[in-house]
Amino acid sequence: MRFELRRETQADYRAVEELTREAFWNLHTPGCTEHYLVNLLRAHPDFLPELDWIATRGAEIVGSVFYSRSRIGEVETITFGPLSVHPAYQKRGVGTLLVRHTLQLAREMGHRAVVIYGNPAYYSRFGFLPGQEFDIRTEDGMYAAALQVLELYPGALSGVSGRFVESEVFTVDERAAEAFDKGFSRKEKKITPTQLEFQKIAGMRTKPPKD
Repeated sequence: MRFELRRETQADYRAVEELTREAFWNLHTPGCTEHYLVNLLRAHPDFLPELDWIATRGAEIVGSVFYSRSRIGEVETITFGPLSVHPAYQKRGVGTLLVRHTLQLAREMGHRAVVIYGNPAYYSRFGFLPGQEFDIRTEDGMYAAALQVLELYPGALSGVSGRFVESEVFTVDERAAEAFDKGFSRKEKKITPTQLEFQKIAGMRTKPPKD
């Protein structure tokens, strides 16, 4: 199955929000807020539009990825997410295609490193390593299994350590997200096994040794 990649345009906005909602609905929590986050990201100063790409199959949008500015201490990094693939096209290489393409673009643009929260079992294939290996911690000072780091060139984070801070846009107002979701077709919220797995990975946190 062949997929094409291109930049997102304004004409794609609603379709990408619909796609994101389908991809994340009941995945990590009952319902989701990621489609609202996508809507907020595009207008936020931390958004990186040059790394806003979609995957298509013919005229259908089947995947998308967004990037934003982040930092480790005072060192600037970038973060991707949401990374969305329509459920009908998952496990067909769409997410891998989007990530590999945009990571290469980020290297060419001179970005230093990518830091994300994600499943280590999935993101290790792209070369991501646990933040703990770099002494990179969550904003509240913890080591977390879900905190994943990729240097975009060798030694990019040499001598860099500290707390990872993602864009403030990721702090989503739940009430505003709920109101935004009312503009979409009704979907049932459920508790699913994927939510339990997500909670398990998110809960894998340890205190770093004292300095």
